[in-house]
Amino acid sequence: MTGFLWSDDADAFFDDKPKKDSVEINAKRSGEPPAKPKPPSKPKPGASSAAPLSVGQLNAWVKRAIDESVPMFWLAAEIGNLNQSASGHVYLTLKDATSQVSAVLWRSTLERLGMDLREGMAVLVQGRIDVYGPRGTYQVIINRMEQQGLGALQAAFRRLHAKLEQEGLFSAERKKPLPEFPTRIGFVTSPSGAAIHDFTEVLKRRWPGASVLIIPSRVQGEGAAKEIAEGIRVAAQIRPALDVLVVGRGGGSLEDLWCFNEEVVVRAIVACPLPTISAVGHEIDVTLSDLAADVRALTPSEAAERVAPSRDEIVDVLSGIRQRIDTLMMHRISQAEMRLRSVISRPVFASPERSLETPMQRLDDLHEALDHAMDASIQTRAERLERLASVLDAISPLKTLARGYSVTMDATTGAVISSVKQLHLGQEIQTILNDGKFVSTIKSKP
Repeated sequence: MTGFLWSDDADAFFDDKPKKDSVEINAKRSGEPPAKPKPPSKPKPGASSAAPLSVGQLNAWVKRAIDESVPMFWLAAEIGNLNQSASGHVYLTLKDATSQVSAVLWRSTLERLGMDLREGMAVLVQGRIDVYGPRGTYQVIINRMEQQGLGALQAAFRRLHAKLEQEGLFSAERKKPLPEFPTRIGFVTSPSGAAIHDFTEVLKRRWPGASVLIIPSRVQGEGAAKEIAEGIRVAAQIRPALDVLVVGRGGGSLEDLWCFNEEVVVRAIVACPLPTISAVGHEIDVTLSDLAADVRALTPSEAAERVAPSRDEIVDVLSGIRQRIDTLMMHRISQAEMRLRSVISRPVFASPERSLETPMQRLDDLHEALDHAMDASIQTRAERLERLASVLDAISPLKTLARGYSVTMDATTGAVISSVKQLHLGQEIQTILNDGKFVSTIKSKP
């Protein structure tokens, strides 16, 4: 057998028995009778189905073969899935456009390098291959690392961020507030993912009266960004209208979450008339969708906490308000009772008729004064009328007629004739005397 996975005595590992034909040929060449064959020895593990290898033995064998066969190497890659454990060791992925490999950076090596590692960083790594037996996987043990610059994805992120920021898509002024008590919530995500499960579980506990409408979409891989953008547009057209829209997924690597950094998704979020929450489950990195949305939630569970209030908290608040109202009402009722008792204790309520004595006496005085005033006014007006009557009588035409005078008028028009010039032949005239009147006809005139 050949190949770097096998040691030089790989064949012996499977079968170290001497071949029967080989023993007979050697005996013939030496002229000696063939030796009596030895009893077969116990086969080594892996030599036959009767003695199979254990998985641990296989992994240990592969590990030893790789350690002996693969030398230290340099690798150009981009950092992804960066995660530092509580012990200080850093676990990460080294990747390029087509492949990726797991890697580990021990704490002592990290302290010696003194580098600030970031997702998307392009690096040169010196390391060796190691097989992790418990899982049967291999990983790169990093010995040295040098930064090359921003990785391709990180560079693309920064270019698009600068472009969209210049257009004002991340401006705080254009962001809408979330409704206080939503009843219809939309969620653009994968219906089979953990994100919607986490979201609904928290929402059910906090605000059970709300309903969640899932707008299904892929949230990873090629074509996911277009599906997410289309889901956002569809959500805005749903009737009755949704109160708020959540867009997101659970955690993942930078590559897994990259669709939320694509321009088509960012512009769809900005154009959405609904208040939006970005809930991409990656607490370390911020996606462009996070910056464009009205509110950013670190995880889908936090999105449920941001989108709706807690029913228990609302109940507590309402209970407190009710208690304060009850206390205030009791206080006002008590004050009203005290004022009522104070009013009732006044003398006017003890003997109400006494309060009428003075007004009644004053009313009598006013009535008497009014009678006197009316009598005086009538007397004064009567005397004045008598004087006027005397004056009128003195100047009355009837008095003049009584002294022998008369009044002549045109019999037809009733106009008083004061001059002969007003007379003409045949004219009828009326003469008024003290004791009567008569009509005459003009026969002649001077």
